[in-house]
Amino acid sequence: MQVLTRFGISLEKKLLKNFDRHIQGKNYHNRSEAIRDLIRKELVNQEWAEGKEVAGAITIVYDHHKRELMGRLTDIQHDFNQLIIANQHVHLSHDNCLETIVVKGKAGEINKLADKLKSQKGVKYSTLSIATTARTL
Repeated sequence: MQVLTRFGISLEKKLLKNFDRHIQGKNYHNRSEAIRDLIRKELVNQEWAEGKEVAGAITIVYDHHKRELMGRLTDIQHDFNQLIIANQHVHLSHDNCLETIVVKGKAGEINKLADKLKSQKGVKYSTLSIATTARTL
């Protein structure tokens, strides 16, 4: 079990009131839990900004009837196979598919993969959800 360290912070009353309302809406039990999550989020953002080894998920929605699109998406994923841990393909409708691609590697390379996938004609939506390998948290 990790040792906890207590420290004090000073906030404007209005800011604290807004923060309390925010964390209540997110179902935190106390301020400490919310502050820990905010700190972790910033540290993960820093890992990405510094180009460290990170993890994440790329989600794309695309028209599977678009000529040669599935082949291009597959080729791109093969070009970046060292980053891809898992892939899930879901049929949303007769025309649309959703893929979630779980990735781990250098942040810059993951960003390149996400950019290549989303720029393909026929991709209707794409997002990169950043995460961490949690080695430094």
